Amino acid sequence: MFFSDIHTRIRFFFLFILCILIIIVIRVFYIQVFDYQKLSTLAESLWSRELPIGADRGEIYDRNGKVLATNITTTSLVLIPNQIQNKEEVAQKLSEILNSDYEDMLAHVSKKTSIERVHPEGRQLSYDIASKIDELGYDGVYLVKESKRYYPYSSVLSHVLGYVGIDNQGLSGLELTYDDYLTGKNGAIKYFSDGKGNRLELSEVYEEPQNGINIQLTIDLDIQLAAERELDNIMSKYTPEHALILAMDPDTGEILAMASRPNFDPNNYQDYTTETINQNLPIWMTYEPGSTFKIMTLATSLEEQTVNLFEDTYYDDGSVNVDGATIHCWKSGGHGAQTFLEVVENSCNPGFVELGQRLGTNTLMSYITNFGFGSKTGIDLNGESNGILFQVDKMGPVELATTAFGQGISVTPIQQVTAVSAAINGGTLYEPYLVSEMLEPETNSIIYTKEPVMRRKVISGETSKLVRYALESVVANGSGRSAYIENYRVGGKTGTAQKVSNGVYMDGNYILSFMGFMPADDPEIVVYVAIDHPQGVTQYGGVVAAPVVKSVLETAISVLGIEPSQDGMEKEYNWLDTKYVQLPDVTGLSLEEAKKNLKGFSVEYSGVGENVIYQSPSANTYIKEGGTVKLMLG
Repeated sequence: MFFSDIHTRIRFFFLFILCILIIIVIRVFYIQVFDYQKLSTLAESLWSRELPIGADRGEIYDRNGKVLATNITTTSLVLIPNQIQNKEEVAQKLSEILNSDYEDMLAHVSKKTSIERVHPEGRQLSYDIASKIDELGYDGVYLVKESKRYYPYSSVLSHVLGYVGIDNQGLSGLELTYDDYLTGKNGAIKYFSDGKGNRLELSEVYEEPQNGINIQLTIDLDIQLAAERELDNIMSKYTPEHALILAMDPDTGEILAMASRPNFDPNNYQDYTTETINQNLPIWMTYEPGSTFKIMTLATSLEEQTVNLFEDTYYDDGSVNVDGATIHCWKSGGHGAQTFLEVVENSCNPGFVELGQRLGTNTLMSYITNFGFGSKTGIDLNGESNGILFQVDKMGPVELATTAFGQGISVTPIQQVTAVSAAINGGTLYEPYLVSEMLEPETNSIIYTKEPVMRRKVISGETSKLVRYALESVVANGSGRSAYIENYRVGGKTGTAQKVSNGVYMDGNYILSFMGFMPADDPEIVVYVAIDHPQGVTQYGGVVAAPVVKSVLETAISVLGIEPSQDGMEKEYNWLDTKYVQLPDVTGLSLEEAKKNLKGFSVEYSGVGENVIYQSPSANTYIKEGGTVKLMLG
C-alpha cells in the first residue's frame, strides 16, 4: 500500500511537470510566431534611435504646369540628451546662436527623452545659423533636413492656395482641402545606441521620405495675373473696402482666376490677421447682387415665355408702386416707352418688376433655386457660404418685386458666376472646381483626372441663345458699353447694389459690379468683378467695374486664342466714347485709290509697285477713327 501511494504521487508529479513543459512550449511558440514582431519592435526601441528626414509636400501647378507652390530645403535642430556631456555649456551656446532663453534651452538638453526636437526656435533655420550650430561639433546635437513651403508668386492666388504651418500641415485654402494628398510621409536615419544613449559603431538604416502628391489646377496663371493687376489698380485708384475678380469656363465649371483684396503673402502668413487670411471673398462674401441678378429673371421669363423681348413694350415713368411701396428706376424720370430688350439694355428696375409679376413668386423662386442660389456650389474650398433667399411662403408682392431686380436677397460671387454660366452655356448648371488632376510625385504622371460635374439642366438651349443675345446688346447698346471690345463679341450686365447696415440701406454706399463673357455667341470665359464702396467716382457698375472686366477679357483673348469676329453687334456710340470704324478692303487697288478709300485714316506704305498687295489691320476690322493703316505695295 505504501509503495502504491509513492508511485501514484510520482505519476502526478511527472504529469504536473509535463503540463508545465507543454505550457512553456506553447508560450514560447506563441511568442516566436505571434508576438515576435511586437517584442522585436519593443526591444529595438530600447537601443535604436531615429533622426527624422522631412518629406516634401506635393507641388501645386496651374493648368499649364507653372509652379504655384513648391518647397525649399531648410534644416532643423534635433537633440539626443543622453549624448550631451556638458549640458549647461551646450544650452548656453545654443541659446546664444538661436537668440532664445537659456533656461528653455537647458530644459531641452536635459529632457528625459530619446530624441528632443527644439520647437519653434530650432525649426527651419537659416543657412548662417545652421552653420554656426554645426561648427560647435557637440555630441548629441544634430541638424536634420526639413522641407519648408514656398510660394514663388507671393500673394498671387493667396486665398485659393492658402498656407502651410510650421509643421507642414495645410491650414487654409487648397492646402487644407487637399492636405491628405499633399502631405508626404517622413523618412528617417536609424542608428543604434547603448543603454546610456551613446552611439554604437553599427551600420545606419536610411528610410527614404515619400513626397506628397502633386496637384494641377484649372487656374490659368496669365489670366490670374491680369486679375491681380486689375485689383491692385482698383485699390490704388478707388481705395474700396473690398474688391474681387472671379473668372470661370462656363462649359465646364473650371475656375480660371480667383482673387480678392485684401490679400496676404502665404510665405509670411504670421504678419497678417486671421480675418484677412480666412476671408476668401469670392466664396465667402454674401451681399445683395443688384442688377447682375436680373440675368436670372430674364432667363426665367424667356424660358417660361412670359415675355417677347422684341415685341412686348413697357413704359417707364421713373417708378412703380407695389403694394404701397414705391420702387424707383435709377434714371430720374424713367426711360419712357421701351421694348423689353431695351428694358434689359437700360437695366430698368420697374421693367424687371413687371417681369417678376408676370412670373409669380413660385415660378421665379423655383428657377432661382435651380440656378443654385441659396445653397453651396460645392467648389473644392473650405468656407463657402450659402447665401440667403426669402422663404417662398413668406414672400409678398414687394419681396417678389425686389427679388426680380436683385434686392433683398443675399448671394455669393461664386453662386452668381456659376448661375450666369448656366444661363449662357446652353442651360446646364455645372459644379465649379479648382483641382483638375493629381500627379504622382516622382514621374508627374497623372493618377486622377477630375471630370466636369453637371448638376442639372435649368433652361433650354434656345432660351440660353436669347439670353446671350440680350446681354450682348447690353454691351453694344446699353449700360455695359464700357466693356465693348472692337472686333470681338462681348456680353454682360452691370450691377449697382446699395449696401445694408442693421437692416437699413446705407446712403451713398454701393457694391459696383459687372458680369462679362466672351465670345457672346459661344462663351469660353465668364468674368465677374465686384468693388465694395469705391471712393471718388460715379457709383455705377458700368462706369467702374465694366472697364476692369474688359481689361481681363483682353488678356483672355491672347491666352485662350479667341478669334476676332465680324458677326457681332456694332456698338452704338455716344459723344463720350472713342469711336471705332470698320476698315475697308483696299488690296488690289492702286495707291491713289487706296488713299481715297482710307480718307480719315493715317496711311503708311512701303515696297515698290503700283498696287496694294497687303494691308494691316486687315479689311473689315474695327479701328479707332484716325488710326494708322499700313500698306505694302508690289
